[in-house]
Amino acid sequence: MAITWDFSPTLFTIGSIEIRWYGLLFSIAFYTSYALMKYMLKLENKPTNKLDSLSIYLILGTVFGARLGHCFFYEPQYYLQNPLEILAIWKGGLASHGGMIGVLIATFFFTKRNKEYGYIGTLDKLSVISASSAVLIRLGNLFNSEIYGKPTGSDFGVIFTAVDELPRHPTQIYEGFCYLVIFITLLLLTKWKTFSQPGKYLGLFLVSTFSARFFIEYFKVNQSLFENGMMLNMGQILSIVPILVGCYFLVRK
Repeated sequence: MAITWDFSPTLFTIGSIEIRWYGLLFSIAFYTSYALMKYMLKLENKPTNKLDSLSIYLILGTVFGARLGHCFFYEPQYYLQNPLEILAIWKGGLASHGGMIGVLIATFFFTKRNKEYGYIGTLDKLSVISASSAVLIRLGNLFNSEIYGKPTGSDFGVIFTAVDELPRHPTQIYEGFCYLVIFITLLLLTKWKTFSQPGKYLGLFLVSTFSARFFIEYFKVNQSLFENGMMLNMGQILSIVPILVGCYFLVRK
């Protein structure tokens, strides 16, 4: 019943330039994010003339936040000893929790300069966008044969030939499916204008997304050796605060 996964992470090469599935899907995530934000702004009859500027803020916030998150959440000792390696993004290493922090900071500075975009209201819209992007990013992880799960101990699972010959939990697919459901739910709620109070979409996104992440982490292989033996791994620890913040936005009057 095991499925063999032996796809190459490289889509194609042009001379010395390598186009990888992950990079392509990451780019598609930004493109779809732009289109979704434009759609939601039009639903609220808000101007879209600052959308290009917002996109630049978010791209920088996402990339730098995700990179710094990986470096200091998962391999702090190495990167503190080799600080220039932090800039080597092409070598891989991005953390979604760091990307989230980067988006929060970037959005704050954007809305501070553009008062017509409320901070929490903008984060509500970005919650829908982030859920859609998370689906594509996890698909990219699947093509890279990374963020994979523990051995299933049975014939069920996916054999990542780039790793070993053991059937493993395809945790990229588990997460991607959860994020897809969250995205569709948030998009429909936004279209139906279910919530009028700012922060409700954000709260629902944080609670659902990071609860899914928290429980799926039990099936994942730890990303760093120092996590072995810990009651909760780093992904779970970093998910607790967003869940609590999301609960606050959901229950506040």
